[in-house]
Amino acid sequence: MSYKVAFISLGCAKNLVNAEQMMALCRKAGYTVTGEPEGADVAVLNTCGFIESAKSEAIDNIIELGQLKAQGKLKKLLVTGCLSQRYPEDIRAELPEVDGMLGTGSYTDVVQAIEELMAGEKAEHFGDIHRTYEDGERLVTTPSYTAYLKIAEGCSNGCAFCIIPKLRGRYRSRSMQALLAEAGTLADSGVKELIVIAQDITRYGLDLKDGSTLAGLLRELCKLPFHWIRLHYLYPEAVTDELIDVIAREKKIVHYLDIPIQHANDGILKAMRRRNTKAEIKALFAKLRAAMPDVVIRTSIICGLPGEGEAEFEELCDFLREEKIQRAGIFQFSPEEGTLAAAMENQVDPDVAQRRVELAVDIQSRVMDEYNEDRLGTCMEVLCEGFDEDEGCFVGRTYADSVEIDGRVLFTAADVIMPGEFVWVRITGVSDGDLVGEIEE
Repeated sequence: MSYKVAFISLGCAKNLVNAEQMMALCRKAGYTVTGEPEGADVAVLNTCGFIESAKSEAIDNIIELGQLKAQGKLKKLLVTGCLSQRYPEDIRAELPEVDGMLGTGSYTDVVQAIEELMAGEKAEHFGDIHRTYEDGERLVTTPSYTAYLKIAEGCSNGCAFCIIPKLRGRYRSRSMQALLAEAGTLADSGVKELIVIAQDITRYGLDLKDGSTLAGLLRELCKLPFHWIRLHYLYPEAVTDELIDVIAREKKIVHYLDIPIQHANDGILKAMRRRNTKAEIKALFAKLRAAMPDVVIRTSIICGLPGEGEAEFEELCDFLREEKIQRAGIFQFSPEEGTLAAAMENQVDPDVAQRRVELAVDIQSRVMDEYNEDRLGTCMEVLCEGFDEDEGCFVGRTYADSVEIDGRVLFTAADVIMPGEFVWVRITGVSDGDLVGEIEE
């Protein structure tokens, strides 16, 4: 039978890649794949279950899709990903809208699950999360000029606040051969910006024990006709001198490095089970800036971990003021059941943690404003993403802006600029955190 299957993917880019693999399997089975659940036979909701806000978003989506079912506009709902892996019993007990589930070890069972659902059978597949198949075809859903390359699955770092190893299994690198084949296919399809992702890309290849490293992989990827190669999630303690040298030398690798540090107080870092000290983080940032004066660092910060007092928080604020990290996501600690941090003593009052987030965001806003002001009068290469009717101009991103998480450049041009084109833009102003400019003829 040919069914109409709708896909909705929540959460991170790594999750999106899993959804794209499931879409490819469904299309191979002869199904019609769509992004619109209304009128579909089956909706596949690929969920995130990382923190409280992600769980809430997933549940809201389940309820909405359940309403479509109740109206006769959708036949079956299959929930996949981290939420189903983490809370199968709760879903069975409390969300009767859900007809079937796939755990994170069973993405490749999607066609079988759909067949079971449409035959009126129960469809629940929970395979080994440490042995997922990562080399399958994908139906790429990002704009034609940008695509993700997931180089590993799982995580073995064991940070105290994080549930991901329990949901995704231990760290597993994909083979260099499989990655270069997939990257070659993406390049041939016209992808200009390749975004290399994993929970931790710095540890790529170490588990394979065949000499593969991130530095070696990047050298090979740079031989392919990409214009930009962007790196997401470099863990500070695993950034080697060889890796810094490759990033600095290879013209295609953009000098935008996403390095989650989480905090700057040694006691809190130790409680988080992070593997570095504040001094080591500062030394790494200094080394990166010496090798690449134009480097833009992005990081993640958690406020309100158990044991964080005013002194620890003030040390974090001083660090942010001194280091002037240009991009930062600042999050309130979420005590996730099953993690070490959730059971720690000296939990911080959520209102206090929220206030600390606001204070840290305020510091970061000033740092980012300063960065933007320094761009005025300069010429920057911009990847055009299209024409924004509301703004009445073209929009794009510089090397300093990753997809959907950083700022944009709003620019004018006498001629039509197509999405995916690279142009040089003279920066003339700043608007609500976005840069404004005009094309440099």
